[in-house]
Formats: sequence, structure tokens, C-alpha cells
Amino acid sequence: MKADELRGRFISYFERQGHLHLPSGPLVPRDDPTLMFTNAGMVQFKGIFTGEADRPGPSAVTSQKCLRVSGKHNDLEEVGRTARHHTFFEMLGNFSFGDYFKREAIEFAWEFVTGELGLEADRLWATVHYDDNDAFNLWLELTSIPETRIRRMGDKDNFWQMGDTGPCGPCSELHYDLRTDQDDRITDAQFEAAGEADAIIEFWNLVFMQFDRSPDGTDTPLPAPSIDTGAGLERIAALLQGVGTNYHTDLFLPLIEAAQDGLGLGYSLAPEDWEDGVAFRVLADHARAVAFLLADGVFPSNEKRGYVLRRILRRAVRHYWLLGRRDPLLHDLVGVVVDRMSPTFLELEARREHLLATTEAEEELFLSTIEGGMSEIDRAMPAGGSGTLAGDVAFKLKDTHGIPEDLTGLIARERGYDVEWEGFDQALEAQRARSRNVVRSGDGQPLTLNLGLSRAQGTVGSIDDGGLEQEFVGYTDLEVETYCRRWVGDGRHAFLLERNPFYLEGGGQVSDTGRITGDGWTVDITSVVPYTQGRTVVSGPLAEGSLSDTDGAVDDSVFARVDPLRRETERNHTATHLLHAALRRRLGEHVFQSGSLVAPDRLRFDFSHRGPLTEQERADVEGDVTEGILSNPEIISSLRGYDEAIAAGAMALFGEKYGDVVRVVEIPGLSLELCGGTHTRTAGQVGSFRIVSETGVAAGVRRIEAVTGYGAYERELARDRLLTELAEQLRCQPDDLTGRMGRLLEERDLLAHEVEGRRGAATARQIDILLAGAGANGARFVSGRLEVPAGTNLGTLADRLRGGLGSGAAILHIVYPDNGRHAFMSVVSDDLIRHGLRAGDLVRVSSKATGSGGGGGARFAQGGVGDPALADEALGAAKTWASERIPELSG
Repeated sequence: MKADELRGRFISYFERQGHLHLPSGPLVPRDDPTLMFTNAGMVQFKGIFTGEADRPGPSAVTSQKCLRVSGKHNDLEEVGRTARHHTFFEMLGNFSFGDYFKREAIEFAWEFVTGELGLEADRLWATVHYDDNDAFNLWLELTSIPETRIRRMGDKDNFWQMGDTGPCGPCSELHYDLRTDQDDRITDAQFEAAGEADAIIEFWNLVFMQFDRSPDGTDTPLPAPSIDTGAGLERIAALLQGVGTNYHTDLFLPLIEAAQDGLGLGYSLAPEDWEDGVAFRVLADHARAVAFLLADGVFPSNEKRGYVLRRILRRAVRHYWLLGRRDPLLHDLVGVVVDRMSPTFLELEARREHLLATTEAEEELFLSTIEGGMSEIDRAMPAGGSGTLAGDVAFKLKDTHGIPEDLTGLIARERGYDVEWEGFDQALEAQRARSRNVVRSGDGQPLTLNLGLSRAQGTVGSIDDGGLEQEFVGYTDLEVETYCRRWVGDGRHAFLLERNPFYLEGGGQVSDTGRITGDGWTVDITSVVPYTQGRTVVSGPLAEGSLSDTDGAVDDSVFARVDPLRRETERNHTATHLLHAALRRRLGEHVFQSGSLVAPDRLRFDFSHRGPLTEQERADVEGDVTEGILSNPEIISSLRGYDEAIAAGAMALFGEKYGDVVRVVEIPGLSLELCGGTHTRTAGQVGSFRIVSETGVAAGVRRIEAVTGYGAYERELARDRLLTELAEQLRCQPDDLTGRMGRLLEERDLLAHEVEGRRGAATARQIDILLAGAGANGARFVSGRLEVPAGTNLGTLADRLRGGLGSGAAILHIVYPDNGRHAFMSVVSDDLIRHGLRAGDLVRVSSKATGSGGGGGARFAQGGVGDPALADEALGAAKTWASERIPELSG
């Protein structure tokens, strides 16, 4: 039974039992800060189990996307090595929200497994929690499982909880016996050992959800006992398809086949060849995780979920890199995931282009640095050695070369080294501390962090503020007369205003500045900081007059004024919303905001997208924003319920937390977003909009910098001056700059072509010399060193070498003097290929002899050079290896 049929039968069976079929929840849980990723089928129903959310019906059935990926201390390294460890997997589940409990859950499971799937009843085992007599007796009453195959287990195996807190309860598991000798008379220890050896496979878990566990460990009964079951799609598919591992089911084999094609290497299904296929299984597993993470809005980065995605992706790259692949490969496998799984998960096809392009871009980024990182690893942990890798070295691999810590741990384990993780954690925390203590000024220069409340900062919470309530009036008023409380610290005066017009930095928009004036004094406001109960405090130095330094002083009336030039932020914030809408309209709905800066002089907008905008796309986006400005709709803001706003189509920032009531900013017909920032009254007040730059900041994330209003006007003046200066230097009119530059570039290209021709001739002479030195009678073996310019196409060199070789084989040590890089390149003639000699084999022998890896096809292959000092010895090893198979080559 194929996996798609299995999934369909499961859902159909439970629909017939009255369950509502619901779609999978996303891999990133909504409104659940306790989880980084959805790790079980019940995550989307957590609020229902605790009574905090309404149930969609009495019962439900799903096929849930799940991700269980651990860090350096856990089992990510086991993916691809064991038969059943995965990062991404599907969990089939049926759920009861107080509708039925243990009896019906056991009946449904038994009928489906033995009836719908046809699994042999005499091969099934059940486990229950050691004190769950009800479940034990129900298995005896409702099924044909004898008492000898029902095992009582402890909390570790048969008490389920999603996290440290939340819904939990005892559980009961179904296991399938793969042993040829099905002896029921085994001890609990022997039963567990058989499970560890994959001889008795656990494939279905029935959780009897009874409690809500608090942070102190207290279990409170849930409002209604419920059912949460999880059946691993991959595990059941392996049982039904009669294979010994999930990786040999139809869920993974098409991906493994694609990896074979991309690597030019074979994969064996034979158990004795299991270790040789680790890289293929890692690639197949990780392609699925990468595809689904990207489809659910996660993007590669160096933080949180984005870093998990980057680690998984780079782990895959490392595996194919060691097999000699130097070009992106994983994106091809992601394409296979989309082809095969999009009929079930429609989001894959909807974001196909984004998935493929982002994966390829991230691969290229890592491939550009992995050479240096692997060289560092070779120096720190040479093959054949042993010892401990220092923690600061492991951190340097991560910080400088982008080698994730779990990848460093994997390589260390393969080479027989330990890693001093305590030192790694210390170096990481030191870097984080440095980051926390440094902020940036407007020109990007580091500044010492100073909130401007040095003395009062530590005591502001205990100062008598008189219970002063605060209203933010800055959406409509920049100048107000208001009551306040104030205090002083280190020459700065701080104010708690009853009516506050100063915006506190948030949502990318920077804080306001301005002035507060009282009786005979004026304070420049340079800082706005959060205070208690949602209030803010403003502060700054005394600008004029004199002011008492009594903490907690009361002023019945002060005049607060926001600097109107600072509030140019409003133009840029409204333009940001117009830009976001234009990008989604022109590029696609995969575009989401990934960060922003709204300052008085510019805006910066980070967004998810596959690659650089074309000139036409950039012009279209800029034109759409300009059209929105000129149409001059009124900007409408309102308070709405969160669910109401989302239902109306309002955009919410990915990963942000929102309350029950949210502020919605609407530009009618153009944009609808949740936003707490300040905006112009109409779109026309933005004035004008020009894109300054569009660049990449991470794989799959682009950045647009733009200016509006006066900033756009000043930019155009500066461009006019620049064009005039360039025209003067090139001695032409500004209108003739394009023609003048074209003629200069033609002259440059002619000179470059002449230089390239001379380099090519020199390389050809080197090849002719190597061929001449190998003789010309019968099959011959050619080896040697060949220096070539950076950027040389080795495929073209290989064609020339094969053309002059006749009958024979060649392995060359390629040296790039321009950048100090090294590689091996091999070719084999067709007649020797028919006798079993392949270019990929020659490269593997040579690369391995230097501590690196490589491979390729029969006619042409290339690979890495670990230690260049061993290159000559490696060439000799290749010749010896070849002559053992083709004796004629030994001459």
C-alpha cells in the first residue's frame, strides 16, 4: 500500500466514524510561545483540550506536518543512520474533544489496523501505563491480544506530554512484531531491547488526555477527558510495504533516486551496504524538512527558527560536498518533494518557485564558504587523529565559516574527536553579551548603550508616580498641554506624561524626539523608554532655564511638542505599507515582511523572495507605490478584534504576538495591516517615493532601501549633479553618457578577449606536453599537474584531454595560482569504460588519499584536494588502482 493511499484510508475511516477532517496546522505553531515547531498532531488543538478555545466539533481527524529536530546534544546526527529517525514526518491522528475516551479509541485503532490495513493480529503488542488498569482490561476485552503481549510501562514510555507544561496523560502504544520467532514469553527488558533493535516496532500511540500540567508539575484534570492519537505515516508505510526502514518506502525512494542522478553514484538497498548510503538518506530527509519549513514561512537566518532551517540545509550540503558535488543539488530534491506531495499539501505548489530559488541561493552561500571551513576542520581535527576540539575553535567554525555546531559535532564523531562544548557555549554567550551591549547610530557606527536614566533607571519602578494613567495621543496630536510627574538622574530629566505624544520605538518605527517646556525651563527629549503597565517615560538634558531636581515632582501643566522633522517617519511608514502591498501584487503572495526600519530620512524593508528584482519588477513596484500616493486615499485606522481583523484579510507580521484587540491600518483598495505605528492622514502626504537599493541580506531574504518626500527630492538633485560630473569627466553631454560608456566597454572587452586567448593557448600547450610524455602506443595513463586561471571550465579541458588521449585514462592535479585552490580532474576513454574503469573512481581514490572526497561520471569527474602536499602521492595511488584493473596502463 502506497503512502498516499494509506493517508487517504486513515482519513476516510475516521470520517465514517463521524470525525471532522481538518487540514494540517502549520509547522510554526500559532500563538504558542512554548514551542518552536509543531512536534505532534495535537498542537493545533492545545487550546481546545485546555478549554481555552472552542472546539470545531466533537471529534476530528488530521494528517499533521511535524518537525522534531534537536541540537548538538541530541539525535539529529542519527537522521540517515538509523531506520526511523527523521526531521520532518507526518502524524496521522484522530482526536476526541470530550466526545469519547479509552474504549472507543482502542476499538477504532484495532478495527483500522486489523481491518482496513490487514496487519496480522498475532503480530501486535500493546503497552499501557503501569497504573492504567482500565486500558489494560480494555485491550483484553476488545481485541485478540493475549495478556502476555500487553506490557505495563513507566512514565518514560507511556505517559505523554507535549512540553514541560500543558495537556498530558497516560498513553497506550501499538507495536508490530517483525521477529521470525514470535516468542511472547520475554521479559520487559527483552521487549524494550527488541524495540531498540527495530525488531518490535511502535507505530501508534493512543494518548488519554486527562490533565493540564502547570509549571510547578501539578496535574489538574482537564474539563473533559479527551483522546489524542498519533500514528506515524512513515512507520506504517514501511510495515505495509514490507521494507525494513522508512527510507525504502515510496515516501523517500524517489528522493534517493534523484540524489543518485545528481551525484552520479549508486545507492544499494542491501542491508550490508547500509553505512554507504547515509548521505543519500540525509539528503532525502532534509529535502522534505527544507521544503515544508520554507512553505510555512520560515527563512534561513542566524536566529531561532531560521537558524534551525539553515542548520538542516547546510548539513545536507556538507554530505553531498564530501561526495564531490560542488554545485547546488538539494534544490532539485526539494522540487521532487513538491511534485510528489503538493496534491496533499497545496502550499508546496503555490510556493514552488520560492522554495527552489531560496534553497539554491542558500546552497550557493554555504558552498562559497565551506571550503575554508573544511580546511579549518582538517587543521584542527586531522583525519586519523584523536583528541578534543577546543570550544573556541568550534565557535570560530560557526561564527566565521558558517559551520553549525551540530555539523561540527558530526564531523568530530566521524573522525574520533570530542568537542569541548562548555567552551563553545561560553564563547557564544560572550558574543551575545557583546551584541546586547551595543546599539547602532543612524550612520551605523557602534554606540555605548545609554537609555538616559542612569540613576533613576534602577528605581523608576519604585518612584511614587501617583498612579498616573497615560494616554498616547501621538496618532493625532504632536503638541499637547498635559499634567506630568518628573524626576532627574545624571543631568537628565525624565517625565511621565498624562497625555503623551511621543511614539515609543516599535514595529520598525524609531522613537520620537522633541521638547517639553514648563515654567521657565525647557528639556530636549532624546529618549523614549517603556515604563510599567504599558506606559512610557521620556527623558533628556535641560536645554534652557532651571529646573528642580526633586524626584517625583508634579507639574500641573507642561507643554510637550514632538519634533515635526522627526515625524517624517510617518511618510516612510505609510510608504512601507504601500511597498509591502506592491511587492505582493507584483512578485506573489510568498512575499512577507521579514524586518523593517522606519526612520525620518529613509525606510528599509526586508522581505521574503527568491532573488534580485529585475529592472522591470523594480520599476513596476516603484510605479505601483507612486500610483497609490497620487491616488491620495485617506488612511483609516481602527481598533478591532484580532480574529475579526485576520478574517477581513489584515496582514500580520510573521512570529509577532498580538493581543485580543489590535490596531488596523487601512489604505483603501491597497493595503490592510495590523500596525501600531503612526501614519500620514492621506497617502498623498507621502509626496514621492524612490527605491535607493535592492539587495540580499540572507538566502531567501531581500532588502529594499527607499526614500520619500524631501529625501526623494534631495536624492534626485544629487543624481543630477553626479550625471553632470560624469559627463564632464568623459567629455560628453549627459544625454550621451550611455553611448560613450558603451564604446569604452567594447574596447575593454577586445583586450580581455585577447588575454583570454593567450591563456587558453598556454593551457592547451600544457595538455599537449602531458600527452606527449605519456607515449602513444596502446592504452596509456596520463597524470600530472596543470595550472589554469581562475574560472576555467574543467568540462572544456576534459573534452580536449579526451580528444587527444585516444585509448587511456588521465588524472590531473589542477592548480589555480590566482586563488590558491586545488582540485582533481579525471577522464577515461570509452573503450576502458567498457572494461569497468570509471573517471569517478579515479577521482575518489585520489581525493581520499589527500583527506578529501570526490566523484562523478564514467567519462569525466572532479574532486577535492585535502592536503596539496599529498597530491603527487595521490596521483600515484590512482595509477596503481587503475593498473590493477587494466594491466596495460601500468607501462
